[in-house]
Amino acid sequence: MTNMNLKNTDGLEVGYDIPAAIGMDESEIQTPCLVLDLDALEYNIKKMGDYAKAHGMRHRIHGKMHKSVDIARLQEQLGGAVGVCCQKVSEAEVFARGGIKDILVSNQVRDPGKIDRLARIPQLGARTIVCVDDPDNVPELSAAAQRHGTQLDCFVEIDCGAGRCGVTRTEEVVGIAKAIDEAPNLRFSGIQAYQGAMQHMTSYEDRKAKLDAAIGMVREAVAALKEVGLEPELVSGGGTGSYYFESNSGVYNELQCGSYAFMDADYGRIQDREGNRIDQGEWRNALFILTSVMSHAKSDKAICDAGLKAQSVDSGLPFIFGRDDDVEYIKCSDEHGVIADPQGVLAINERLKLVPGHCDPTCNVHDWYVGVRNGKVETLWPVSARGKAF
Repeated sequence: MTNMNLKNTDGLEVGYDIPAAIGMDESEIQTPCLVLDLDALEYNIKKMGDYAKAHGMRHRIHGKMHKSVDIARLQEQLGGAVGVCCQKVSEAEVFARGGIKDILVSNQVRDPGKIDRLARIPQLGARTIVCVDDPDNVPELSAAAQRHGTQLDCFVEIDCGAGRCGVTRTEEVVGIAKAIDEAPNLRFSGIQAYQGAMQHMTSYEDRKAKLDAAIGMVREAVAALKEVGLEPELVSGGGTGSYYFESNSGVYNELQCGSYAFMDADYGRIQDREGNRIDQGEWRNALFILTSVMSHAKSDKAICDAGLKAQSVDSGLPFIFGRDDDVEYIKCSDEHGVIADPQGVLAINERLKLVPGHCDPTCNVHDWYVGVRNGKVETLWPVSARGKAF
């Protein structure tokens, strides 16, 4: 299925420009680099797509996780995704230029230059939605959209527990929605209600308790909007750690799951209803940092070439995939990873697959994904929006 997305790498040199070439054996891939198990990736994408369809939910995938136009297209093709969430205007522009037709900037945009760029994105053929949590933002967005002859759709963002952006009172939601509805070249489209603070809570019941409170806030806001004739088209939220709650709430109709497709170490630790880790049944590990042993001068430890510059450790260290606790990644510096190897089982140049602690910032420090199937490199995908942080 992924063959339709092969990239032209003519003139690019393996080991300098790119980490691998299509058709190469997995053992020849240059390290450290990001490797995707294509079978696992496709399994995850299809599974979430089937779930969303069965529950009557739209699924807007999170582009900030992989920052890849090619993977977003695969999620549309295999999983029925309706579009993407982005966090930054420049990131959204990458996906719009790449042909994605429905884009939510799931954040506030206040800088005049960024607002101007945002208002131009619809010219690329993409429905463009932005979050608002301040009535003063409404005339700023309206003026830019009028200037460029475009329409911006707007979500009112509710702070339903994350404690970051968003309003907390129903009357604020209604007031901002009215202002949007009355503003030229803007359209009130719905509510952004993503509870990010609870996504990584280990206990299923703890996560459910947090979401129950959030759902109550959202239900109250939707009822108040209906009373003034502004029923939201979309009520959007839900992540990899909570999608089953939102999809059974009777009030949400759009999910925003992202990390399910790759499954990192931190998300993998959370538990399903039966108390099992979600990376040991619900989802498969699809993303790895491929690394090589470069030194074993110390008998009880091996040194690999994946250190801080190859990953983010904000959510903890990676774990070594497929090993029976005989070796453990225990610390890292800029260019080196230290692996406890008490039995001295690792050899120089031995390849290991690391499951990163946090996929989003890890992907953002790489240029390429190497897609592997049956031990062969099948595809190379650029990290299209890498560095698009403004």
